[in-house]
Amino acid sequence: MAATVEFTGTVRRFNEDKPGGLAVVDVPAECVAQLGGRKQRRVSGTLNGAEFAGSTMLVAGGGFCVGVSKAALKSAGAAVGDHVRLVLEP
Repeated sequence: MAATVEFTGTVRRFNEDKPGGLAVVDVPAECVAQLGGRKQRRVSGTLNGAEFAGSTMLVAGGGFCVGVSKAALKSAGAAVGDHVRLVLEP
């Protein structure tokens, strides 16, 4: 079984031009390989201690992020602009 991946990041909009759009947290470069590389995949774990599931995705310019639903943000007591802690299982 793969080890969990833990990091902190700031919740932001995937597309800043769409204020109601998808929220994401950027994955630090040093954690990308632990999540299986720069491939889109489902992940599960916790967001500020609350259970959630999401998908990793590529970001233009070489970045990598994980999508976070509105329900997951609400459950974690977080919002766009907040600093959060993620523990993911690849």
